Parts: sequence; structure tokens; C-alpha cells
Amino acid sequence: MSELLSLANEFRPPAFPGSYFISFEGIEGAGKSTQIIKAKEYLENQGHRVLVLREPGGTPFGEKLRQAILNSKNDIHPVAELHLFASSRAQLLEEVTLRELNTPGTVIIYDRYIDSTIAYQGKARGLGTKSILQTHSTFPLTLVPHKTFYLKIDPETSQSRQKMRNAPKDYFERKGLDFYKKLVEGYEEVTHLFPTRVVTIDADRSIDNVFHDIKIGLDQLISQSVGVHE
Repeated sequence: MSELLSLANEFRPPAFPGSYFISFEGIEGAGKSTQIIKAKEYLENQGHRVLVLREPGGTPFGEKLRQAILNSKNDIHPVAELHLFASSRAQLLEEVTLRELNTPGTVIIYDRYIDSTIAYQGKARGLGTKSILQTHSTFPLTLVPHKTFYLKIDPETSQSRQKMRNAPKDYFERKGLDFYKKLVEGYEEVTHLFPTRVVTIDADRSIDNVFHDIKIGLDQLISQSVGVHE
């Protein structure tokens, strides 16, 4: 773990005074999409300019990679998965994120980021966290959000919520319960590697109760940053 912590310490949030980089994480069914919408509305009401971006995707290049991964009917090698996600991420950072954050008052919200890669490819697909961190050791992949909200549910709840949606499953949603148990283990490791960045929120509650905790985190982030830049 000490080696992993050393690697994790090399990652930093982008430094654009007055702008913020936020991500939402969690396994399928955790409620990320709903909470991202609520966070966007809340921040816009506070006067911020908010952009929501998804991973993989967010650019023409990234969206092509997204379709290649999520619509695949065949198993993709874990190393290929890792580099596809990292490629999409690097392009999104360079083409959109870094340019937009240069405008003060901007908040960029990512639906998934490196923590998903640690959980999915690192833990569940067996590549190991060290491999993920090393792959992200070159700028701009060394950038991480100022704050990450990990919406935590157990694998059984995830499976139940997916069934309730009654929608076609994508590449990762077709994985079994054991895969999801490993994902949770991966996210737990993320919380230990990035304890100041990642906020764990019990997402097995009502939408309003979950957002109450997210709102506290958002307010703390912005108030602390304002104090730093005054």
C-alpha cells in the first residue's frame, strides 16, 4: 500500500482559481445520473457555469471509443480496456476540460474518472491498481478532480436496481455479481488512496437524503476555495 500511496500522491487537481473539477463515482444503479443533474441545478442556481461530461466520451473521439466498448458483444482484453479509457480521458482533458476551466466560475462535472478505472480494470478485471496509476503517470492524466463523490451501494442493490430499469444491458452491466463485488473492493481501495478527495456517501437512501450530503460537500469545497483565493 505504501508504494500505491506514493504513486497516488503524484496526482493533483488542476489549478484554475474560481473554477472546480468534480466527479461522481459508483457501480451501476448507484444513482449517479440523478445526483449529477441535481448538483448541476444547484450549482447553476449559485451562479456557476456548469458542464457535465461523461466517460468514456465527451469528445467526438471519445464517443467513438465509448460505442466500441459499451456495445461490444465480445470480451475486450483488460489491457485494451484500460488504454481505451485512458485515451478517451486524455483527449477529454486536453480538448474540453482544461480549456473550459480557464474561465473563472466554471464547474466541470465528470460522470466517472480514474477511480472507475481503478475499480473496473484494476480490481475487477485484475490489472492491479499499480498498473492503472502508472498508465496515468503522464500529463494530463495526472490531473484529478478537486472532489469526488462516491455513491456507495452494495452489489445486491445494484443488481436489483438494474432489473427494475428493465433496459438492455451494456458491456459492463452484463457482468455477474462476483464482478460487482470486486468493483466495491476497488472503490474501497480508492477511498484509502485518495482520502481527502473522495467523499463516500451512502446511496442506499432517498434521493433527497443523498443529495443533502452531496450539497454539504459542494458547499465546503467552494467555501474553502474562496478562502484560498481571496
